[in-house]
Formats: sequence, structure tokens, C-alpha cells
Amino acid sequence: MIKILKEKAEIVDFITKNEQRGGGDNSEIEKSVREILEDVKVNGDEAVSKYTKKWDCENPQYYRVPEEIINEAYEKADIDLINALKRSKENIEAFHVKQRREGYTVEQDDGIVLKQIIRPLDRVGIYVPGGTAPLISTVLMCAVPAKIAGVGEIVMVTPPQKDGTPNPEVLAAAKLCGVNQVFLCGGAQAIAALAYGTREIPGVSKIVGPGSAYVATAKKMLYGKIDIDMIAGPSEVLIIADENANPRYIAADLLSQAEHDVLASAVLITKSETLAEAVKDEIGKQLDMLQRKEIASESLRNYSGIIIEKSKEEQIKWANLIAPEHLEIMTQNPLEYENEVVNYGSLFLGEYSPEPLGDYFAGPNHVLPTNGTARFSSPLSVDDFIKKSSSILYTKEALKKAADSIILVAEREGLDAHANSIKVRCEN
Repeated sequence: MIKILKEKAEIVDFITKNEQRGGGDNSEIEKSVREILEDVKVNGDEAVSKYTKKWDCENPQYYRVPEEIINEAYEKADIDLINALKRSKENIEAFHVKQRREGYTVEQDDGIVLKQIIRPLDRVGIYVPGGTAPLISTVLMCAVPAKIAGVGEIVMVTPPQKDGTPNPEVLAAAKLCGVNQVFLCGGAQAIAALAYGTREIPGVSKIVGPGSAYVATAKKMLYGKIDIDMIAGPSEVLIIADENANPRYIAADLLSQAEHDVLASAVLITKSETLAEAVKDEIGKQLDMLQRKEIASESLRNYSGIIIEKSKEEQIKWANLIAPEHLEIMTQNPLEYENEVVNYGSLFLGEYSPEPLGDYFAGPNHVLPTNGTARFSSPLSVDDFIKKSSSILYTKEALKKAADSIILVAEREGLDAHANSIKVRCEN
């Protein structure tokens, strides 16, 4: 069951342990992933199929999912689900379209023209996890900003179900969002196929989307060959609540993260010991109703806690130190915290803004930095699907005016050829 932490030393120990979630000795994972990457690089689709049969299912129905099967999945999908996904897609579009940006031009004397040019990436890959929780919402969160950015082609990879078939609801979401191709493969082998390209799977410029430790390790190892969104760790939520907060709501929100993964972290910070005990009791009641009770129980036992902290300033300090993926403020005046907490992936203000609202519907992206990386990184956005280039145009007269400065710096660096490139253009 979840622990109540009161002493500073035990709070520090708890935070330190959480920082190391899934980050111990990964040498075996790295060794395995390295072998998979090399195998796929050399043997392509044959290697991908081998690993799919080994880890996902013996007889996948498809490798590349035919377009008619994707269309059929959409047409046969539950109409209520499709309507819910459409509403969610509209909200995601409305939020992300504001992120779209244009390049700019700077014109100076003597005919100098400088530009920043923004272009969409040509082709991106989306990884959608399967397993016990196929993340339909991840399709929307990754594909919608890519489309807004103007990405030329979106290739999705997702593991087959145990019976070898594609998850029809994931296919329906792909159709709704305009995904161009879908392949039934997962794990490090799918990441390798997207990075290197195979006979069947086209190589991409960037891979986005969450996944297992093997997926995260493959993305990390292939960064440089391709770009990635982030190295995502286990999910997490931190809630700051006062004595007026509803313990039932808090317990429900803590459990909504704990059910993700045995390594997930769910943390409450409050000054009220009465609230802490009430939340602990409520967790016990709600836990018994969950299908994923065993997963949530392990998360609560190992990586979750209730921190008793009387000082608002110290509460904020702990929150900024932890830098959670999701941060909920359940206080009487939640807006008082908005400008003081600065390290988080996404902020949820008030008791009617629970974290699942962000996962599925509100509009801001749910692909978020985890494990403290919110101190320096950002949620997935339209910016992840563009590249910025610069353009320089100088006239002869403009170059002559700049020549002495350029030559001086180049010669001080010992780069005579650089200096000479300017000199030969400025000779009488």
C-alpha cells in the first residue's frame, strides 16, 4: 500500500529511488537491443518478422496492413468511439494549430537578405504500443501535430494482437488521422526498421511515440541516424492538495497513473495528515475495483507516496525538484500555484481537471517528458515535425564592408583558407 512520508530524510530517499526507476543496470537490454538493430540493418524485413513471431505472435495476419482493412476497421468501429475520437481530434487540432509558425526575412543595407526557412519533415514514424493497453489516443496525439506541420508521409508501427490481427480501434484512429501506412511490428525491431528502412518499411527522418524499455533504448541508440521525440520513462503524476480537496478524487487520479505500469509513480503532497489518511483509505477501496489491480498495487507499494509538507514554499520546492510528467493542483485557489511551479510536462488546475482529461480530450499533447526531464524538455508539438534552415544573400559591396572583420577572426583561429575565401573576392 502507498506510504505516508513525514521526515525530510525519508522524502529525499523516496525521490532518489524514484529517479532511478527503470534506470538501473540496463546492460542486458542494451546488449539485446544492439543485436536486434544490427540484425534488422543487415537482414531487414526477415529479421523484423523473426522477432515478431518470437515475442508477439507466431502468425501475424499482416505485415503491411492493407488499406482496405484499415478502411473496414474504421467503417465497422463503434460509432460512439468514432464520435469521441473526432471530438478529441478537433480539440487537439485547435490547440496545436496555434503552434504553427512561419519563417522570417531580415533585410539590411547593401542588399543583404537573411532568412529563416521552416519546412516540414518529409516522413515520420509513429510507434503505438500494443500489449495489454493499446494506446488509441497516442495515434491522435502524434499524427495530428504532424499533419498540422505538413509532414509528407506518416508511417505507423504497432504490434499485432496475440491472435495475429491488428487492433481494429488503433486502425480506425489511424484512418481518422490520415496515417499513410501501418505495419504490424513492435519493439526495438520496429524502431530499427523505421530508422534504417527495409524493402517494405520506408525509412523515416524522425520517430515519435512511447514504448517499452526496449523501444526507448532503441530510440536512444539510433538518435543521430534519425531524430526522436524523447526517451520516455514510466508514467507519473504528482498532486498538490490542501485540506479542502476531495480524497476520493485524489485517490482516483493516483490510481489512474499507477495502473499504467509497475514502475509508474503516483505522489501526493499535502499539509493535511487527515487528508493523507483519507486518501490512503480511499485508495484501498478503489483498488479492489480495478482490472489492473496487481500492476497498480506494485506501483503504489514501490514508487508512490504521500508527502506531508506544511509549508507551501516547500511543497513547490519538492514539486519542482521532482519535475513530474503530470502535475495536478487541487487546492482552494489553484491559480496561486500556476506561476510558482515551473517543472512539469502538463499542469492540471482544480478538482475538475483530472489527468485523464489531458490524456484523451482537452487538446494539449499527452506525449510528455518524464523522470525529471521536464526541467529542460517539452511536450510533443508541431515544432517536433519541422526543421529550420537559414539563408544568406550578400552583395559584393556588403561583403567588402565585412571582409576585414571576417579575415581577422579567421586568421586568429588559424584557418587561412577561410580567410582566403574572403580575400579572393575582395582583390582589386
